[in-house]
Amino acid sequence: MRTGGADRQREWQRPWWQGLLCGLMLWLVGAAQADEPVRVAVIIDDMGDHRALGERTVDLPGPITCSVLPHTPHARPLAEACYRAGKEVMLHVPMQAKNGADRGPGGVDIHMDQAAVEQAVADDLAAVPHVRGVNNHMGSLYTRHPGNMRWFLEALRAEGDYYFVDSRTTPRSVAGQVAQETGVPALDRHVFLDHDRDEDTIRYHFRRLVRLAERTGYGIAIGHPYPETLAVLEEVLPELAGAGIKLVPVSRLVELHGQEEENSHE
Repeated sequence: MRTGGADRQREWQRPWWQGLLCGLMLWLVGAAQADEPVRVAVIIDDMGDHRALGERTVDLPGPITCSVLPHTPHARPLAEACYRAGKEVMLHVPMQAKNGADRGPGGVDIHMDQAAVEQAVADDLAAVPHVRGVNNHMGSLYTRHPGNMRWFLEALRAEGDYYFVDSRTTPRSVAGQVAQETGVPALDRHVFLDHDRDEDTIRYHFRRLVRLAERTGYGIAIGHPYPETLAVLEEVLPELAGAGIKLVPVSRLVELHGQEEENSHE
């Protein structure tokens, strides 16, 4: 009891300005956090097979990110259209799925040797102009194999300054870890918008993206050029700025994430 009383007496006798200073510091931290915009990136995958839906994607408001499948009928013109519209272009690399589904033209599988992986990466990049980064199409088998992912990411790094987004088609993916080891800037997808193509469900997942970004500062969603997804995005994207949310290309989130990592190691 005497010890507790002495502690309370010392607390009472602290200079008045210490409490004021503490309160001021907390206010400054809160103000700085409030000045930081909440950022989201929206990737539209699987572009290249359908011209009309691809063009509707290009017309979406704001800097969405267009991820284009290589060697598809409309890959090149849609990538050019995205670029002209001020939208970032990604390469959507087909990777082997666990269920054996046909991944489409191009891409990589676990039976390819390193030279074949390097050639596939080079060919896929050549098929899609203006690429800034890459994400995986399918890949629930490929992305869980560290050796294969190392070959892929080393080949990507050798081709230029590209980032990688793990689409997270399997919780067992090692892509992010291997990207860190190979020096390729990388982030993970947080929300899939349209596993279910019902518009109300897509709106629900978009709200999940926003709530996540409000908690953590940023979020990445992946959707597809489905009529339902495009209709919802045409509706909700113009509302982001009024809600204090900034839509950005994926490269901006990669850049900010890299700055945070550098600051954490200082």
